[in-house]
Amino acid sequence: MSEVQAKKPKSGWINVAVDYGPLLVFFLTYRYFRPDGEDIAGEIFAVVRSTGAFIAASLVALAISKWRLGRISPMLWLSTVLIVGFGTLTIYTGNEWWIQRKPTVIYTLFAVALIAGWLAGKGLLKYLLEAAFDGLNDEGWLKLSRNWGFFFVILAVLNEVLANTLSFESWLAAKLWVFLPLSFAFTFTQLPMLLKHGLSTEGSEDEKTNPPPTG
Repeated sequence: MSEVQAKKPKSGWINVAVDYGPLLVFFLTYRYFRPDGEDIAGEIFAVVRSTGAFIAASLVALAISKWRLGRISPMLWLSTVLIVGFGTLTIYTGNEWWIQRKPTVIYTLFAVALIAGWLAGKGLLKYLLEAAFDGLNDEGWLKLSRNWGFFFVILAVLNEVLANTLSFESWLAAKLWVFLPLSFAFTFTQLPMLLKHGLSTEGSEDEKTNPPPTG
């Protein structure tokens, strides 16, 4: 095993579980506690319980990332901090509006950082995901950062539209059945460009199962 390979952190489906596992816990907990029919008190109870489970699962994911991958990515740190912050506000106020804003904030921050970096001639994703894109040259990193930056803009707008037009349960389901498939589909569209700019075939396999988190 080469020195580069030895330094390369484990990834693949462990990363997917760490990134999206807490969201699945959130969804399943809400489904379990949700009331039948119109029950405002029951709805608040379900939201508070599922948010608490979301916070706990996110902290567990943080520990698993450190244990199994040997590191905690800046994206995961940011996501966990916002989950705890907005989740605490949701529990304190009993209003799901706060937890629904968390994805918008994350997408917006990522979009601003990546697009600003691209305009400055810097592919910022290189500093976050370099181990997953073996061989990718600087031009490839710049294009990847630009493309994900604009994609995060789309996700931020989409989250706000769905959060303001759907019920909480439908919005939560969309996080799993709309945002997650969209992220993987977008990841696949980037592969031809990445391969053109030096991504090794080994790196492309990791990219398929390890897109930037969009939780």
